[in-house]
Amino acid sequence: MRAILHYLAAMVIVPLYGTRVCPFIETLNPAQVIIPIVVVMSAQLVLRRPLRAWLVCRAPLKHQVERVFWLELGLFATSAIVVMFYNDLVYGFPLLASGLKVFFGLTGLGFFAASDIALAHERTVADIIERDGTTIEPDANYFPLTRKVALFASISISALVGVFMLLVIKDMAWIVRVGDQIPLMDMQISILKEFAFVLIVVLPHTLNIIRSYAHNLNRAFSNQTRVLSQVTMGEYNLHVPVASNDEFGVMAMHTNTMVQRIKDRTAELARTRDVTILSLATLAETRDNETGAHILRTQRYVRALALQLQDHPRFCQDLDDETIDLLYKSAPLHDVGKVGIPDAILLKPGKLTDDEFKIMKTHASLGAQALEVAERELGTNSFMHFAREIAETHHEKWDGSGYPNGLKGDEIPISGRLMAVADVYDALISKRVYKPAFPHSQAMDILRQGSASHFDPDIIAALDVLDTRFADIAQEFSDTSKAAQ
Repeated sequence: MRAILHYLAAMVIVPLYGTRVCPFIETLNPAQVIIPIVVVMSAQLVLRRPLRAWLVCRAPLKHQVERVFWLELGLFATSAIVVMFYNDLVYGFPLLASGLKVFFGLTGLGFFAASDIALAHERTVADIIERDGTTIEPDANYFPLTRKVALFASISISALVGVFMLLVIKDMAWIVRVGDQIPLMDMQISILKEFAFVLIVVLPHTLNIIRSYAHNLNRAFSNQTRVLSQVTMGEYNLHVPVASNDEFGVMAMHTNTMVQRIKDRTAELARTRDVTILSLATLAETRDNETGAHILRTQRYVRALALQLQDHPRFCQDLDDETIDLLYKSAPLHDVGKVGIPDAILLKPGKLTDDEFKIMKTHASLGAQALEVAERELGTNSFMHFAREIAETHHEKWDGSGYPNGLKGDEIPISGRLMAVADVYDALISKRVYKPAFPHSQAMDILRQGSASHFDPDIIAALDVLDTRFADIAQEFSDTSKAAQ
C-alpha cells in the first residue's frame, strides 16, 4: 500500500512538474503529458513484485533494507529514462534541455519513495527478528545512520534548490517572452503558485521521511531502554533485537553481550554462595551425628511455608520470590553454631543436664555471631542476613519464652518463625537418643497445640494446608533414603 501511494503520487506530480519546468512539455495537451507517465509507472508497479521477490526476499535480512532502497530508486530512474527517450522519439524534445528535467523530477520523487519504503521494510525486518527470535550480525563496514541522515538532508536540499533553479530559468524565459502582454501582478502570482507547488510536493515527502526515521529510532531506543531497565532490576533473560545493519545494531549486539556476561557472572556468584552455604552446613552436620537429612528437609519445609504465605496480608510485603529463594538457600545454616559446642555435650547419647542445656542453647548466638562477620562484609541485603536471622532466632517463641533474646510475636523475624516450625516438626518426626520418632499426625497435633504460644498462629494455619506436603517431604528426604543415596 505504501508503494502504491508513492506511485499514484508520482503519476499526479510528475505531469504537473513537467509542465512547470519544461517549456517543451508545456506545449503538449494534458493527455499527451499524463498517459506516458501513467503507462510507465503502471509497468513499473507490475515489475516491482517479481523483482522484489528475486532481489530482496532472497537476500539476508541485514542486506534487505539496502536492496529495497536501490531497487525502488532504480525503478524510478529507469522509468524516468524511458519517458525521456519517449519524448525525444515521439515529439523530438532535446534530451538535455527537456529530458534531464524529467529525469531529475521523477528520480527525485523516487529517492523520497525509496527512502520511505526502505525505512518501512526496516520495521518489517525488525518484526521478523522479534517474532522469530533470530538476530543479525552487523557488518564491520556498515553504513552509519548519521551518514544516512546527512546524505538524505543533502539530497533533499539539493533537490529543492535544483527545482527552484529550473523554475527560475523557465520563468525568466517566460517573462522575456510575454512580459509586455501580462500584467506584472499576474506574473508574480503565477510564479508564486509554481514555488508553492514545489513546496507542497517536497515538504510532505521530507517530513514523511523524518517521521519514518523517528519511528525507527524510537523503536531502537525503546528496545534498548526496556532491556537495560529490566537488567537493573536483576532480570537477565532478555535481549535487545539486533535488527539493523548500523550502529544501533552494533549497540544492541554489545548490550546483549554485556547482559549475558552479567548473567554468567551473577550465576557464578550464586553458585559460590550456594557452595559456601553447603560447606558451612556440611561442617555443622559433621559435628552432629543426629543431623542426617535434617538440613535437606527443613529447608524444603521453610520454602513450602513461605510459598503458602506469599499472598497472606501479614507476609506478602516480605515474601517475594527472591526472598523465598534466599530463605531456602540460607535455611541449612540454622544450626551452624553447633560447631562451637563441645563434643561432650553435642554428642552426648543421653539427656542433657540443665547446665549442659544452657551451653547447648548458646549455639544460636554462636552461629549468629559467626555469620554476622560475613554479613558486615556482604551487606544487609545479602543471603547472610537471612542466615544470621535464622541461626539466631529459630529457637525464639511467639509468647517470648524462647532463646537467646526472648523475642515475642512480630519481634521475631519471619525467617526465624518459619524455621522454628520447620525445625520442631523435623525434630518430632526424627528418632533421637532420648526419644523415638513420632508419626506425622502426632507431630502435627503437637505443633497445633503450640500455636500462639510457641509458634506464629498464621504459620500454623499455613501448615494445616500443607499437611500432606510436609509428610511427602519427610518421606522423600528421610534419613533412610539419604543413606541409600
